[in-house]
Amino acid sequence: MTYPGFGAYGAYRGQVPMQMAMGQPVPGGVPSMAHAGSSGYSVYSGAYAAAVDPMWTFFSAISGQDGEVDAEELQRCLTQSGITGTYTPFSLETCRIMISMLDRDNTGKMGFNEFKELWAALSAWKQNFMMIDQDRSGTVELHELTQVIVAMGYRLSPQTLISIVKRYSKNGKIFFDDYVACCVKLRALTDFFRRRDSMQQGIVNLVYDDFLQCTMAI
Repeated sequence: MTYPGFGAYGAYRGQVPMQMAMGQPVPGGVPSMAHAGSSGYSVYSGAYAAAVDPMWTFFSAISGQDGEVDAEELQRCLTQSGITGTYTPFSLETCRIMISMLDRDNTGKMGFNEFKELWAALSAWKQNFMMIDQDRSGTVELHELTQVIVAMGYRLSPQTLISIVKRYSKNGKIFFDDYVACCVKLRALTDFFRRRDSMQQGIVNLVYDDFLQCTMAI
């Protein structure tokens, strides 16, 4: 069983611009170190952190003293950043599942390193969406969503693709927020499954409680 690699999620290998222009994504960046036992909080702080990674200044203004953001803070952060451009800002529910996708320490919040990982994925997902939304209507057709899913490396049955399209379409269209929610859930559920598929054969044995913990969180 071949699962989509991280590149399928939209990993970006690039430099972070010194300024965050409205409507322009700022992917990638200089990896920051994390405290031992923590996957999200940067060891950098203050002026030194801003000099090492320009995204820290923006993130810390939203996160406050604890160095993490919850769903409401993430929604405000992404809206103010302009990453959605001319598209409708992300809903609170979409921001909740974004946090769940990367909440490896189960705090219900997102640290700086997790935020950077999310930003890289969002930037690539937006680029994919814009490639098919050529008229900038903010929506894509049903068949176009299936094409993007396949292009990201997912090998799904026609029945599964139909189910996904039905779940995330409104009146025959898929809006940007729903498209991102779909990408987030695909990545999160695939990661959950892959970690348990020790033989990489596409087959796992799940404990009922384990299954519920994953699906209810996402």
